[in-house]
Amino acid sequence: MRILFAEDEKALSKALTAILERNNYSVDAVFDGQAALEYLEADNYDCVILDIMMPKVDGITVLREIRKKGNRIPVLMLTAKSEVDDKVLGLDSGANDYLTKPFHSRELLARIRAITRTQTTQVDSRLQFGNVTLDRATFELSTSAGSFQLANKEFQMLELLMSNPHNLISSERFLEKIWGYDSDAELNVVWVYISYLRKKLTALQADIQIRATRNVGYSLEEIKETKDVSVS
Repeated sequence: MRILFAEDEKALSKALTAILERNNYSVDAVFDGQAALEYLEADNYDCVILDIMMPKVDGITVLREIRKKGNRIPVLMLTAKSEVDDKVLGLDSGANDYLTKPFHSRELLARIRAITRTQTTQVDSRLQFGNVTLDRATFELSTSAGSFQLANKEFQMLELLMSNPHNLISSERFLEKIWGYDSDAELNVVWVYISYLRKKLTALQADIQIRATRNVGYSLEEIKETKDVSVS
């Protein structure tokens, strides 16, 4: 997969390019918005990563220009700004997703996978991971041991986790995607709903679990069986 990476901070660009290449991406790195537009005109890419604050032409302008030309390439915006208005502007201008600096490299890779994932014309109504099934039509969470009807936000959180197994999802991401940018909800509400979901998975004897990675986020993982070792 080929990525065009536009970031004017050269040390960061070099570090992230190395990470992307270690994960089997082919990367062309440029350092200003004008170069990004020229590269997009001259070649085909599978994804674009755009920093917002760049010399010559800023990332938002680059994004608007390529969308104006009908280019629907997946775009991930990088920004040091955390204000809601900046995020909304990027998304309203045609970005598929955004990432606020500083961020974990695993989250960057997960976002790239998410925006470049091939979309089927019809979404499967059921998600399956391990022995757990989540029905998107009925909000039913089930295993062979039973089922629960999930509340709306419980469903949205588990749908996000089951759509991205093994990928770390930050509390901020849950809050923004499910509660919304303008919500007054605190981050601890995410932990509360994670706790609800964990209890339901345990009650259903699920062979998967929601794992927390300190200061990074949550991921859905298989439960590894441990064997008893007898000592004589």
